[in-house]
Amino acid sequence: MGVWGKCCNFIEFFRNYFKFREMGGFFGTKLKNRECRAELFYGTDYQSHLGTRRAGMVTISDEGEFFRSIHSLEQTYFRTKFEHELDKFKGRSGIGVISDTDAQPLLIHSHLGRFALVTVAKINNLEELAQQLLAENMHLSEFSSGRINPTELVSLLIIKGKDFVEGIENVFNSIKGSCSMLLLTEDGIIAARDRWGRTPIVVGKSDDGMAVTSESTAFPNLGFETVHYVGPGEIVRITADEMIQMRKPNEEMQICSFMWIYYGFPTSCYEGRNVEQMRNECGRAMGETDDVEVDCVCGIPDSGIGMAVGYAEGHKVPYMRAIAKYTPTWPRSFMPSNQSMRNLVAKMKLIQNTDMLKGKRWCFCDDSIVRGTQLRDTAAELINEGAKEVHMRIACPPLIYACPFVNFSASKSELELITRRIIQDFEGDMNKNVEAYATTGSPEYQRMVDEIARRLKLSSLKFSTVETIVKAIGLPKCKVCTHCFDGSSFHTLK
Repeated sequence: MGVWGKCCNFIEFFRNYFKFREMGGFFGTKLKNRECRAELFYGTDYQSHLGTRRAGMVTISDEGEFFRSIHSLEQTYFRTKFEHELDKFKGRSGIGVISDTDAQPLLIHSHLGRFALVTVAKINNLEELAQQLLAENMHLSEFSSGRINPTELVSLLIIKGKDFVEGIENVFNSIKGSCSMLLLTEDGIIAARDRWGRTPIVVGKSDDGMAVTSESTAFPNLGFETVHYVGPGEIVRITADEMIQMRKPNEEMQICSFMWIYYGFPTSCYEGRNVEQMRNECGRAMGETDDVEVDCVCGIPDSGIGMAVGYAEGHKVPYMRAIAKYTPTWPRSFMPSNQSMRNLVAKMKLIQNTDMLKGKRWCFCDDSIVRGTQLRDTAAELINEGAKEVHMRIACPPLIYACPFVNFSASKSELELITRRIIQDFEGDMNKNVEAYATTGSPEYQRMVDEIARRLKLSSLKFSTVETIVKAIGLPKCKVCTHCFDGSSFHTLK
C-alpha cells in the first residue's frame, strides 16, 4: 500500500482526537527521487491538533519555482482545503504549517536568496519591533488583516543578517517570547528551534529522504524514523541525504511542560520522552498516593485518558468509559466566538454512559482546569445521570499565571482563569499573595482548591504537583518550563 492509501485510514482518527488549541505546528521534507506532495500533505495534516485557524503549504521545484497555497480552516478540515489542488505542488522539497496566528508560508526574495518561511511563535514585543523596522525604512506588506503578521516580521529580522545563521540569531536576540521556524531554500530546508527550546523540532530520515516536524507522530506512517531532537537555539539544514548542523544548541532549555500534559498527540515524543508514557506516569503517581475511595476511573476525552489509565493502575481500580466523545458529526473542535455557544459545542460532543454511571463513585481525570465552565457543566451532568460521587483529578497543578511564551490560551485577562477569580474574591486583588496560592500544600493553596471543588460541585478535587510532572517528563527541572503553575520563568523574558 502506498503513502496515500496507508495514511487515509489514520487521518480521520487523528483529526478527531484533540480539543481546541491555540498554538501551531509545521512539517517539512526533502526527498531524493520523487515529488514530496503526498508526504507534505499528510505530514502537515498531522499537525492539525495544534491549531484550527489557518494552514499553508509550499514546495520548490528543481527549476527553483515556488508553489504555494494558504487557506482558512475555521469552518472545515485541512484536507478538504488542500487535497483538490495537490497536483500543483511540484518539487521534491516543501514545508507546511498549521497556524493559529497568521497567514503563512511567506515567500521572500532577499540578498540571502529566495526562501519560504513558516513559524510557530509568540512575539510579545511585536509592535515595538515593527516600529524599529519601520524606522529603518523597512516595510510590512502582509497587513491585510489590519495586524502585523509575525512571520513577516521574523523574515525582516532574518534578512538583516549577512547569512541565514546570523539572521536567525537576530530573531533570537530581538524577540520576547518564543519562535521556532522552517525555511525552504534552494539548498534544502533550514530548521531553527526557539532559543529556549519552548516548542520542539524533530528530524527524521527515510530511505528516500529527510523530514523535520513539530510532532514526531507525523513520522511512522510516512516511513520516517526519528534521528535527532533539535536542541534549543540549534539551527540545522536538511538535504535529501543528511542533516547539517549550522549552529550548536544552547545549554539552557525551557521546554513547555504542556507539550506533554495537553498539546501533544499521544504517539509523539519530545526530548526522547513519549507523551502517553508521561501522562500514564503522572496518573499512576497520583493514583498510588490518593486515599479517595472510588469504584471506577474514567478519563475526560481526549487528553485526560492517558492520565486516567495510569491512575487506574496506580489506584488499583478499573478503568471504564463513562464518557465517550461523539466524533461522526463533531470531527473537529470548532469553537464559536460566543462563549455560550462554545459551552454548547463542548457539551454536545461528550456523551455520558448513564447505565455505567448510576450508583457508582467515580474518579474522572482531565488535563487541566482553565476557566472551569465546561468542567462545572460536565460534573453537573454526571450527577444528574446518576453518579453517586464525582471526584476530579487533574494532570497538572492549578493554572495561576498566563503563559507569555506559547499560545496556550486565548485569554485576554488572567481573570479568565478560575484560580485568579477566586484569588480576587478572597483577597480583593487577583495579584495579591499569588505566590502563596501557587505553593502546593500551603493554606492558601488548599483553600483555593477547596473553593474550586465547591464551585464546580465536585466530591473532591486534587491536582498533580510540579515535582510529579517534572519526574514524569524525565528532564531536570531547570530545563522544563512550569511558569503557568509557579511563575518560575520570568527571568527568561528577555
